[in-house]
Amino acid sequence: MSNPSAATVNGHVSPRFAGVRTAFEENFTKHNELGGACCVYLRGEKVVDLWGGVRDPATGAPWEEDTMVLVFSLTKGMSAMTLALAHSRGWLDYEARVADNWPEFAQNGKEAITVRHLLAHQAGLHAFHENIDRAIIADPDRLAAILAREAPAWPPGTRNAYHFLSLGFYEGELLRRIDPAHRTLGQFFQDEIATPLDLDFYIGLPDVIPNERLAPLTQAGLIKSVFGYPFPMIRALMNPWSDAFRACIVNPGAGVVTDKDRIYARDLEVPSGGGVGTARAIAKAYGVFATGGSELGLQPETLAALRAPAMPPSRGFFDEVLRDDAQYALGFMKPFDGFAFGHADAFGAPGAGGSLGYADPSIGLGYGYVTNRIGPGVEPDPRDVALREALSAGLA
Repeated sequence: MSNPSAATVNGHVSPRFAGVRTAFEENFTKHNELGGACCVYLRGEKVVDLWGGVRDPATGAPWEEDTMVLVFSLTKGMSAMTLALAHSRGWLDYEARVADNWPEFAQNGKEAITVRHLLAHQAGLHAFHENIDRAIIADPDRLAAILAREAPAWPPGTRNAYHFLSLGFYEGELLRRIDPAHRTLGQFFQDEIATPLDLDFYIGLPDVIPNERLAPLTQAGLIKSVFGYPFPMIRALMNPWSDAFRACIVNPGAGVVTDKDRIYARDLEVPSGGGVGTARAIAKAYGVFATGGSELGLQPETLAALRAPAMPPSRGFFDEVLRDDAQYALGFMKPFDGFAFGHADAFGAPGAGGSLGYADPSIGLGYGYVTNRIGPGVEPDPRDVALREALSAGLA
């Protein structure tokens, strides 16, 4: 039932992007795709909207037009959009200290951390020391108290260290402090971004969404999954005393966003890794950010800040968790030699397993790709790369 050679592809593409459809179809035969979707908005027009393959390999159910899937760290970009909107409304200064809006945050050596440090993974808050579980995540006040007590691993602005899951929790409390209505990040996203733009994307999947709309994830296989990472990172992830292990594997660990009965956790906000949605929603949101954001009231100075190059920490772009170079800014990833996407002023976020969403303001493009076949490693996924190469050919 999950034979990739029998995959059915639906949707449409504009004639100049016929190559994207070909690449999407070939992903099933050449790159072991199971089910997925790809969407592109160009200057406000939806020019690619494709979906296909198998939603659930246990039943053979097909991937439908409205199928949603967990996108792990791609969620970081969607969460960063909420803070960008807060910046446009004058609630947030990227250069201000986090403690200016959240006084309790200044405990234990965090008083000098700026919003920019935090959103660029330069705050040294990548791994929790106190226990974080679902009950704590579901209680914003308890979670905030733990976040406030954390001590940074080093002075802010000195090192990169990917805040796998911790970043979103800090973003959520910061937003709750500056929003006059004191909404959680997931609620703010739903009210101010998803609803106005009619997006099928949730940071905190509602209980009312039926399982039949969700694509369960299928792993690439243990060997492929482990050895798809750079060796220094493999070593760190297998060391229970390492920051990487504490940041990614446990406390709370990436598995906190899944549920054995409901596929994904319900009504649980994990803004760094728990987003569930469609490629269409991702591409549309980024398309709005790539074309001025008038639909959301984004200000030119906010968009200029998002387009600006990443500012390196004093010790350079080497990431102490990923054990390789990486560039981040204002909650998004920026393109760099190890992960190139769009033009130099693009901004977005990849998700573990192969998904990617980004805005390319130079050409007014928003891109989204999602999959339920978790690819190995942290390098650009060959399925996504094939789609973007075909997209580039159509843009040429």
